[in-house]
Amino acid sequence: MKSRERIRNVGNRAKKSKMEFLSKIVRVHIPDYLNSVPVPDSFGGFLDLTAGQWLHLFAFSGTVAAAVYVSVKPYLDKKDQKDQLVNLRIQKESSKVVNMVDIEDLGNKVCYCRCWRSKKFPLCDGSHAKHNEDTGDNVGPLVLKRKDV
Repeated sequence: MKSRERIRNVGNRAKKSKMEFLSKIVRVHIPDYLNSVPVPDSFGGFLDLTAGQWLHLFAFSGTVAAAVYVSVKPYLDKKDQKDQLVNLRIQKESSKVVNMVDIEDLGNKVCYCRCWRSKKFPLCDGSHAKHNEDTGDNVGPLVLKRKDV
């Protein structure tokens, strides 16, 4: 029982040590670094900076710019809306493509297209196979089948 408590205490000390380390970075080192960045009080103060202070300021500015760029880049890489279209050619003159089918007309089994590439749309003609091969997608038809009674 005592060995388990010792192991638990060692684990707790390790966690505490990591938290103390992070806490020291956040509470001490980052504020100290930010206080050391030579930001003048006025625009004229930039003229009084030494080469070392300019280097420090550029390094800090570059780091901030890189962090902002990495944070914002995923939102800037949005593809053009045309590249995101699923339906490339079917009933483009309509505001929304809707197909109605009576259940009585289905027969025993029917396959409906879900890749929007079928020449017989809304029925599947197997065009998804080429689409999947070209794009690495895995789309297939919607298959409706009557239950055997």
